[in-house]
Order: sequence, then C-alpha cells, then structure tokens
Amino acid sequence: MSLSQSRKLFNDARKLIPSGVNSPVRYYKPYPFFAKKSQKGYILDEDNNRYIDFCNGYGALLLGHARKEIISSVSKQLKSGTLFGTPSEQEIKLSKLIISNFPSINKVRLVNTGSEATMTAIRLARGFTKKNKIIKFEGCYHGAHDSVLVKAGSGSAHHGISISEGGLKEISRNTLVVQYNNFDEYHKVLKKNKEDVAGVIIEPILANMGLILPDKNFLQDIRKTTKENNIPLIFDEIVTGFRVSPGGAQQHFGIEPDITTIGKALGNGFAIAAVGGKKEIMDKLTPAGKVYQASTFAGNPVSVNAAISSITTLNKLKNKLYSRLERYCALLSRALDDIATDMKIPHQINFSASMMQIFFTKTPVTDYKSAKKSDVKKFKKLFFSLLKKGVFVAPSQFEVVFLSDAHTKYDFNNALNAYHYALKMVKN
Repeated sequence: MSLSQSRKLFNDARKLIPSGVNSPVRYYKPYPFFAKKSQKGYILDEDNNRYIDFCNGYGALLLGHARKEIISSVSKQLKSGTLFGTPSEQEIKLSKLIISNFPSINKVRLVNTGSEATMTAIRLARGFTKKNKIIKFEGCYHGAHDSVLVKAGSGSAHHGISISEGGLKEISRNTLVVQYNNFDEYHKVLKKNKEDVAGVIIEPILANMGLILPDKNFLQDIRKTTKENNIPLIFDEIVTGFRVSPGGAQQHFGIEPDITTIGKALGNGFAIAAVGGKKEIMDKLTPAGKVYQASTFAGNPVSVNAAISSITTLNKLKNKLYSRLERYCALLSRALDDIATDMKIPHQINFSASMMQIFFTKTPVTDYKSAKKSDVKKFKKLFFSLLKKGVFVAPSQFEVVFLSDAHTKYDFNNALNAYHYALKMVKN
C-alpha cells in the first residue's frame, strides 16, 4: 500500500497547521492518510487506496457518505443561497422533526457543533437554577470547552490530557467528576453538593472512551435523584442521537432528560447540532430570557436542509435500518470475540446498536479506569493492520467502530477477514 502522496501532503500540512491536523483525533504516527473522495461506505485516499470506513465521521455518517437524498436536498438549496442571517421556514420544519422524534424536547435551538450544544446546555442549566456546579462522569466527552475538559474521553484521553492547559481553574473547580457506572459515588457527591448543583450531564451510552454501556438501572437511578432534587438532567446525545434509535438513547432506555444535545447523525456529514428541552428551561435563552447564546451560522440553510433530509430518510427506513445494523454489529462483535478467544488474546468487546469496540484487557470495561487499563500498543497494531487490509477505524482505543446503512454484507465479510488478519498480527 503506497502512501507517498499522503506523506507529501502531511509534510506540507505540518508547516502550516499545528501538528498537521485540524483535530487531534485525526493524528497518528508517522502521518495519517489524506482523503480525496468518499462514497457510500468507503473512503478513497490521495494515493487511491480504498478503505471500508468504520470510523464513519466519528459516528456522523449513519446513512453513509454522499447519501443521494441528502446531496440532492443540499444541491437544491445551494442554488437558493447558503446563508441568510435571518430566519427561514426550513428551520421550523427541522425543529418539528426533532421534537417529533424526541418527546422530551418541547423547544429546540439549532447550533453548529456538539461543543456549542453542550456549552449552551450547561449554561442553560446554570441560568435556570441560579447554581454553579455541574456533575459529569469520567471519560464522558462533552466537547472542547473549559467546563467539561476534565477527565474527558475522546482525543483528550488518547493524548493523556486529564485537564487541558489554558483552562481556568476557577471554572474546572465547579465541575464535579465522578466514576461512570458508580451510582454510590455519584449519590454521595450529589448529596454533599446538592444545594449548588446546577445540572448533571452524561453520555447515556459512553461512546468516547471506547464503547461503555450503562449498568442496569444506572441511568434510571440518576434520573430519579435529579428529579427528587429538582436538578436538570442533561443527556449528551451528540453521538447516540438518531444512531441508537430515531429518538436516541433516551428512547432506547425509556428515560426523559430535561435537556438534550444532538449532533453528528443529525446532519449526516454536515455541520449542525441542536440543544433542546423543556419549555420552561429553553425559554431562558435570549432574547426572551437572559441566558445568552448566539451564532452567525446557526440554522444556516445548507445544513438545515441536510438535517431535514437525514431525519426524513431515517424515519422512512427505521423499521429495517436499525434492526439490520444491530444484527450486523452483533454478528461482527461475536465473530471477533470467537477469533480472539481462539487465539488466546485477552480482550473485551462491548457493542450496542451500530457501535462496537474491542479492548485488549482481561477485565470487563465498565468505566474510565478499566478502559485505561487496556493495552493501547496492541490496539495500535490492530489499527495499522486493519488499515493495511483496507479497513479504516478511528486510530484511538478510546473511540468507537461505527457501522452505516451504506455498508453491505460484502463489506462486513471483508472487514471480518481484515480483523482476522489484524488479530493475528496483535498476537504476534
């Protein structure tokens, strides 16, 4: 596999861009491949190598690359304008679609990124309660802003950054971090600080520390205690919204939070996110309320039309789409488990819906600490071996394998063969 053109481009990029990349999760040594084109379930790089894409835009591309319905909708909008700076009817249509899929959401405000959505959600919780402290969970990644860059997952965990330099200690002191899946620890922290806790934010399925599933009743117990103490519960569904089910993880678990953030699969590759929740909370946003949030590009018609097309397509396909992806994810996960077991490689595989991850460790992975015990050197060997065989997964142990509607049975068979080869390399 030649990567000469990617090497050349990376040498050019690092002279102009810090570390040669515009997001740290994309970097790996000696250099990442540079993409030229993507279609359906594949990425083509600048050296014309083709990869089955299981990174999937870090979960955004539930419908695959360049989905025809979305491209058609966006192409039509491009002819009518790209940015208005004033409201459009399409924003109302998208808001109705989001609210119809998420019963916990009475009102919604569109933003551009997941970080912007979670930042707004936390500010809303503080403005609504007039309190300061936020409880978050180890390994949950809620974007790159000061309030939540404390023992965060995703690239922060991959690069070994517990607390980002440049963040204000005064802000991080108001972020109380507890262990995921440890209700007793959470309850003690809540009880001690309940008079000053403005909100609890959590990924209902932790998808930024590899994949970690909530223990039975963990989310239900959190919901119960937040209700009892009149504390807003924020479900960060940037990854799980629309991907786990049409109504996200909250539909899957039957839990209604007070505030929800969604992104990634919302736009299927276009930059758009949203924060929504109960009317009395959302009405605190300016201009009617005093919780300030603004953005020039929020609700831009190109991304809004992409999201409308994405949700409409998902709603049409939902009876077949989710069950099919769940079936293939389970089959792939169990096959990998069998192969690794036969090879006597210590491992754990967590999977749910269309998401999975393998960890090279003897002990079950249920939280940040157990995930960090995984052998990242073995994962690195797995990553490069898969790449060599034409399968692209996220280069970090603390990310997730994502499947898409565009992946075929042929793709899954080829991926399984690639994993078989890669696990042999891991063993050696």
